[in-house]
Amino acid sequence: MRTKHLQLLDWLKTASDEVVERTGTTRGYLKQIAYGNKQASAAIAASLERETSGLMTRKLLRPDDWSVIWPELAAAA
Repeated sequence: MRTKHLQLLDWLKTASDEVVERTGTTRGYLKQIAYGNKQASAAIAASLERETSGLMTRKLLRPDDWSVIWPELAAAA
């Protein structure tokens, strides 16, 4: 089942083009992630966590493998 990220959709409504650009992808691709059609890459997940000030976390965006990609997060959990 695809996971929709409604918080990401809400964030996209107010995010400036400059902030979206800093995520390393396009607004359209972020919408695909938000609707659950695409999974955020590790790099995009990390940049989204940074640019959304933690609203969208790496754990939330990559629930199946975040602890493998970022073992420091698993150690802190």
